[in-house]
Amino acid sequence: MTPSRYHPVLVALHWFLAAFIALALALGMFVLKPIPNASPDKLEALRAHMIGGVLIFALMIVRLVLRIRSARPDPASTGAPLLDRVARTSHVAFYGLVAGMVGTGLATAWLAGLPAIVFGGSGTALPDSFYVFPTRVIHGLIAKVLIALIAIHATAALYHQFVRRDRLLQRMWFGRRSQITEGEPT
Repeated sequence: MTPSRYHPVLVALHWFLAAFIALALALGMFVLKPIPNASPDKLEALRAHMIGGVLIFALMIVRLVLRIRSARPDPASTGAPLLDRVARTSHVAFYGLVAGMVGTGLATAWLAGLPAIVFGGSGTALPDSFYVFPTRVIHGLIAKVLIALIAIHATAALYHQFVRRDRLLQRMWFGRRSQITEGEPT
């Protein structure tokens, strides 16, 4: 017997993290990046981006632990084994990419002396460019891959919902977690 839906805490974390990750990516690309490093506004944007990144990472760890420890529906199927493997791999990739974003972000912050500048109010001024740090370049590349994976993930979910009509989105929404016996449609 397996549940028809994910645990409500997993559902809440999924949708909160989806919104928060999109917000962090948008903040980084459209707000933080265009602000000149000499501007005082850069410090506030960096502070929000750094706190958000660490919070996302902490919540991703909580989500991973809960996902491992809670009962969940059987994996959804596209009907094509190769696509099913791609789906499983992409879910693992989300965790890896978020960890990579946090790791490269923290490494860049450390290399640039940002903790003292952004949170301590001391230290030297921001560097002229963060791109002098290889970790910043990698951070930007991971962001682009993460955006692409999010687009693929959303497209696949919509394909399941509206083309296959297999009610996939109901599994990642709130509601009664009825038990399903093998062979019964989800």
